[in-house]
Amino acid sequence: MVKEQLEDRGIQDKRVLRVFKSLPREKFVIPKYQNQAYGDYPLEIGRGQTISQPYIVALMTEFLNLRGKEKVLEIGTGSGYQTAVLGKLAKKVYSMERDAVLAKRAKKLLKKLGFDNIEVIIEDGFLGFSQAAPYQAIILTAAPTRIPLVLIRQLAQGGRLVAPEGEGPVQRLIRIKKNGKKIEKEDFGACAFVPLVSGVEK
Repeated sequence: MVKEQLEDRGIQDKRVLRVFKSLPREKFVIPKYQNQAYGDYPLEIGRGQTISQPYIVALMTEFLNLRGKEKVLEIGTGSGYQTAVLGKLAKKVYSMERDAVLAKRAKKLLKKLGFDNIEVIIEDGFLGFSQAAPYQAIILTAAPTRIPLVLIRQLAQGGRLVAPEGEGPVQRLIRIKKNGKKIEKEDFGACAFVPLVSGVEK
């Protein structure tokens, strides 16, 4: 998986590659699909959600440019796989999941795997988690129509936000950087995510 799906497709961050080599992806996949855990495609995890293909998880993580001292906010815990990747690379991770069943399942698994720097919050993530802001990195694992401004406000100076953005089955993969009063937005092309479900999105 690491050689063919990540390195051969341009993932270069050595820390990211080491995490993917060490993290047991099959633990985050429901039993029905465990024999496909390392396939180059997303898999259903129940509750209408998916675990993203390894490449897109690695790509989004690499775009965050984590070096180990960051406080990270994740919107959409899902299976907890992306959460675990972040937990290996950052100092502290706050992960928000509105589906209590998924959140509790991920929280139990992450604890079993020994993560003590991850806090799973059962709450709608559309408004972020202001109690622990600002964050050096924010990542969305589901696609809003537009990236909420409230999340950009919760970025620290120099912080990065990576997310899919747009309507329909195909969205754009976006990175936002906050430099002083200037917000830089980069577009990395087409991607496909489940929509960000929120009770507060207008």
